[in-house]
Amino acid sequence: MAVHTAWIITIGNEVVDGRIVNTNASWLGRKLTMLGFNVLRVVAVPDVEEEIISVIKEALKRRVGVIITTGGLGPTYDDKTSECLAKALNVKWALNREAFEMVKAKYSQKGLSMTNHRKKMAMMPEGSKPIPNPTGTAPGIFIKYNDTLIFALPGVPSEMKSMFDKHVEPLLKEVAPKTVVVEKTVRVINVPESALAPILEKVLSRYSKVYIKSHPSEELGKPIVDIYVRTASTNRREAEETLLNVLRILREELERLGGEVHETT
Repeated sequence: MAVHTAWIITIGNEVVDGRIVNTNASWLGRKLTMLGFNVLRVVAVPDVEEEIISVIKEALKRRVGVIITTGGLGPTYDDKTSECLAKALNVKWALNREAFEMVKAKYSQKGLSMTNHRKKMAMMPEGSKPIPNPTGTAPGIFIKYNDTLIFALPGVPSEMKSMFDKHVEPLLKEVAPKTVVVEKTVRVINVPESALAPILEKVLSRYSKVYIKSHPSEELGKPIVDIYVRTASTNRREAEETLLNVLRILREELERLGGEVHETT
């Protein structure tokens, strides 16, 4: 199993049909990457039981270290994540007493009683640990299956982010690689991406632990390429020195080609 690998699974028709932009996945991707995890897939599926179960089973089959889902934890008919997760894991879908008390307390504060639809938000795969939701109602779900850590979070961005920061990230830090990730983006003007290709290959052949990605665009007829550079090491000083060396080589080579180089981040 690749312990430090991760899949992000976004669940919801509104994402698949393009009605909303999948900001949850991009936010989680950044978080996981900076923690040192290798995000292998970002998948979006509709509120269809077969699709949700299938993608979770596929991630488990590949023995992914971390699975994070967003969406589908609410009280309505199309909120199917919890039940589908139970089916994918082949465990009982049952009322979680701790989650029930969380949900009940939320509605009691509003003077509302529990209904079957509200109770549904406390139904979880047997063996789950509920994740408190400080800004919403539906708790998240944490469950370990073999060596895979699975987190199911709400789709509302504010809820998802606060739950991740407070409850999920601390757990991930315990199993994350003990590395420091550093990154920088530089912008080069007047050098087309095709001319950059051999330079990037040269750098990558010299620094095996460096990731480089070019993103081309154009403005007023001039080629513009943003070059993203990332490296990681168990030692911060070593990681920062490697990054500085790579940036120095890039600047020298790009300016030799007549490019204007500017640091952006």
